[in-house]
Amino acid sequence: MIGTRARAQVYHCLIGKQLTARVGLHRKPCWLHSAEGAARWRTGSTPAPVLTATPIRALVDEQISIKAGFLPQHSPVTLCAQMRSEDGDLWEAFGHYYTSADGTVNLARDHSVGGSYLGCEPMGLFWGLQPAPGERDGLRLRMKNVEIPLIVDISLMEGHVSPRERKSTELAVVTTERWFMAPGVQRIDIRQNEVVGTLFLPPGPGRFPALVDLWGLGGGLVEYRSSMIASRGFASFSIAYMEHKDLTVQLDISSADAYMKKAFNILRDHPQVCGDRIGIIGLSYGVYLGLRMATLLNLNPSCLVCINGPPGSNVELIQTFCKPKTSESDQRFWPRGETGYLDFTDMYLPSNYSPGTQVKMENLACPLMYILGEDDQNSPSTESSNLIKDLLKKAGKSHLYTCLSYPGAGHLIETPYTPHAKLSMWKVKPEKIFALWGGDIARHAAAQEDSWKKILTFLDKHLRA
Repeated sequence: MIGTRARAQVYHCLIGKQLTARVGLHRKPCWLHSAEGAARWRTGSTPAPVLTATPIRALVDEQISIKAGFLPQHSPVTLCAQMRSEDGDLWEAFGHYYTSADGTVNLARDHSVGGSYLGCEPMGLFWGLQPAPGERDGLRLRMKNVEIPLIVDISLMEGHVSPRERKSTELAVVTTERWFMAPGVQRIDIRQNEVVGTLFLPPGPGRFPALVDLWGLGGGLVEYRSSMIASRGFASFSIAYMEHKDLTVQLDISSADAYMKKAFNILRDHPQVCGDRIGIIGLSYGVYLGLRMATLLNLNPSCLVCINGPPGSNVELIQTFCKPKTSESDQRFWPRGETGYLDFTDMYLPSNYSPGTQVKMENLACPLMYILGEDDQNSPSTESSNLIKDLLKKAGKSHLYTCLSYPGAGHLIETPYTPHAKLSMWKVKPEKIFALWGGDIARHAAAQEDSWKKILTFLDKHLRA
C-alpha cells in the first residue's frame, strides 16, 4: 500500500506537470471505409496516430481532455476505456466517432454515434463503464481502498468496432489514473467509545468544517465519498453502524440514536475540526438517521444533504437487517418486488412507517438539500421528498428546504464520472440476492455530475460562511 506522504509526493509531482501520454502503435497500412469512401491511414514518414489525455492523473470528480490526432479525415474510429476493479473484474466503455476535416477527434467537441453512449460526452468513457461481457452478474463498483487509484486504459481503434476487437485494431493507447484522495489528505481509523468509522482530514493543520457521512442498509464502512469530500476541503467522518467486524453493539432505532450522538461528538471534539460547523450527508437509510440526528438529539448540525431516503422507518425491517449475522430465515422477510429483487419501496412508504418513527421535521433548524432520483426503483424517494416538503411547510419552515429533482436518475446518486449500477448483488450468502436501484445510465450520470457541484456549493455556503 502506498503511504500517504509518498503518495502525495508522487501525485504532486505528476499532477503538477499535467503530463500527457503520447503512444503510437501499429504503424502499418490499413484501410477504413468512411461515408466518403475509402481512406488510407498515414504510413511511412508521416506521424503515427496520437492519443492524449490531460491531465493523465486526476481526482475522480475531475474532467480530463481526451483527443486523438494524425488520422485520416472523416473516417470512423473507436475510443475504448477498460479498467480492472479491485476484485479483478473487467469494466469497459466505448464510443464510435468520425474524425474531423483536420483528422482529429476531441471528446469535448465531437459526438459519439454508437457504443456505450451517444452525443457529445467528454467523460462518457468513464461514467459509461460497465462490466464486460462474461464478467460476474450484479457487479457494482464500490472502491474499498481509497488510497490507490482506478487505472483506466484508453485506446484509439480503427473503424467502428467493439472492445473485443481491440488487439487487432488498436492504433494508440494512454493510461489514466483516477484518484479518490487528493495529495495530503489524511485517513484515520476511528475505534472510539464503541463507534467504528474513518475520518478524512484535508491537507493542512485545520480547523476544518466537517461532515458526518452516512450510508444505507448495505452495511459496512464506505469511504469513497468521504475521501472525496475531504479532497474538497471538508473533514468527513464515514460511520459504520451495521455489518462491520469491529462493531460491538447491535443497533435498533433507539440505540442508533445514542450511537450517532457519540459519533457526532467524536467529530465535533476533534482538534482539527470546527465544532460549530458540522453538517450531515446521508444516502437511503442514512437519510433517516441523519434526520433523527438533526431533529431529536440537540446536536444542532449546520446543514443536511439527503439523497433518496425516507423521513420515517419500519421497525420490523430494521430489526431484521441490523442483526450481527443474517440467516436464511431472516432473508425470507427481506422485501422483494415482483421481479424478486430486493426493493424497499413499499416498506418506506409513509403509510408503512412504524408508529412514532416519523421524524419531527418541525424541529429542524438548519438548511436541508434533498437529492431526488425520479427513477429510484428501490425507495419511494418522490413520496419521501414530498412528505419532508409538506411537513416543513406546515411548520412554517419552507425556507429551509431545497430539492434537486433528476428525471431518469436512480437510487445510488454518488460521485460524478463513476459507473452506475441499475442492478447489483446485495448479498451472496446464504442466498444470492440482487437489489434493483433504477436509473438510465446517461441521465443518472448527468445527475451525479450536477448534484455533486451543487452539494459542494451548498456546503461552502452553510459550513464556511
